Amino acid sequence: MIESFQNEKIKNITKLLTDNRFRKKSGVFVVEGQQENERAQKYDFEAVEFFICETIFKGKIPEGKIHFVNDKVYEKIAYRGSSEGIIGVYKAKEKHLNTFKPKENSTVIIVEGVEKPGNLGAILRSCEAFGVDALIVADGKTDFYNPNVIRSSVGCLFGMEVFQAENEETLEFLQKNQFNIYTTIMDESSEDLYKRDFKKKSAVLFGTEHSGLSDFWTGKGKNTLIPMTGSIDSLNLSNAVAITCYEALKQKKG
Repeated sequence: MIESFQNEKIKNITKLLTDNRFRKKSGVFVVEGQQENERAQKYDFEAVEFFICETIFKGKIPEGKIHFVNDKVYEKIAYRGSSEGIIGVYKAKEKHLNTFKPKENSTVIIVEGVEKPGNLGAILRSCEAFGVDALIVADGKTDFYNPNVIRSSVGCLFGMEVFQAENEETLEFLQKNQFNIYTTIMDESSEDLYKRDFKKKSAVLFGTEHSGLSDFWTGKGKNTLIPMTGSIDSLNLSNAVAITCYEALKQKKG
């Protein structure tokens, strides 16, 4: 039973939660919550150890190295408060875009420069829910294993094909695999989302909320927009991605 905040393992897990550079250097990350830990194990992420508060945790004790902690220690290391009573530490996986083999009707979502972990988590959740084949973060600044990404995706990160790549590498991949490229740029050439064909290989690109796609993507694809009838002409990034994912699924299901 770990009862001290000064325990080296508690200091280490606290640093893993708060320091992106330390997390990347260590090659491990933290997962809190029963459902999230179950998903990590389901998709073959290798567990290093678990921290469990028996007064809170109601599930089955997982196999592996277990450390029991008291309520106060758990509250300190739980980034969601004292919820569910289980925290796992797992080895990170590195995925490279050239390992992804798209199908003839694959749908890929690409987000350029997404900075907010919560936004990325919400995007992952929509991609997984609607059967998107891969998510590519182009010129990404966000750590996939940030606790807020895992939390807001409800662990959907673990079952998704997720990649980080520079714009040039992303474009080369799309062209090599003969994707239809749809850029969310508004101009006189833009066509409504539902007019695009998602029954073939399709990639939809989204930029940041404040500036949209960078100039790199100008002229690289067919400009596409989500039709709206209100006075506002843009949506939250994660909402726009969710609508796009649903449209792709709807077309594939006929």
